[in-house]
Amino acid sequence: MIIIPARLSSTRLPNKVLAKIGNTEMVIKTAQAVASIDTVAIATDSNEVIKIAKKYGFKAVLTGECKSGTDRIYEAAKKLNLDEDEIIINVQADEPFIEKKVVKALFELTKKYANNEEILATTCYKLIDEKEANDSNIVKVVTNLNNFALYFSRAKIPFAREESLKTYKAHLGLYGFTMKKLEKFCQMQEGILEDIEKLEQLRILDNGYKIALTQVETKSFGIDTKEDLERARAWNENK
Repeated sequence: MIIIPARLSSTRLPNKVLAKIGNTEMVIKTAQAVASIDTVAIATDSNEVIKIAKKYGFKAVLTGECKSGTDRIYEAAKKLNLDEDEIIINVQADEPFIEKKVVKALFELTKKYANNEEILATTCYKLIDEKEANDSNIVKVVTNLNNFALYFSRAKIPFAREESLKTYKAHLGLYGFTMKKLEKFCQMQEGILEDIEKLEQLRILDNGYKIALTQVETKSFGIDTKEDLERARAWNENK
């Protein structure tokens, strides 16, 4: 199942999930982009989002106040009575241009490691240049030779002491879990690094578990600011 967390009161861009991209609300456009892959449910704290989701024929689950998007999809998954072996893909509501091939790649990676208890979650990254890596809104990831995460940061990592790097790994805000692993994540003690960077995936590393990644090619981008929204609307018009 694909679950899209859609909190209405976003800090940097309030009500962004209902912002129109063309004639369609952002969260609905995201749901439509992945609807052919698996069943989609929208997890939200807003009755307005529930109403709009139902208008377009999508499942929607009303959740309470949640610390993170992952906590929100867990609450929704419990209400949907998902089996512990169910693969759950978390697709952010602000990814209206996410390609199906990216979500499918993440699904296959999650399936590959579903029974590996050391690997709690899966996610993906794309390559970006040095200029993009300077943007603190873009989360960077450093991986080992087997594509397991070593660290995530808003800072430009790794630090190149002698020569500038040509490419960096930009983390995409999609995650794969089984229901059992999602439950374990949400019951974990929050980490110090998570609080410092404000990146919930660091909770997994802080608690001694692994995150597996796969490299993907994508033109999609998350929408965090008014400038991002303007860019998304312009791109949508020119597609």
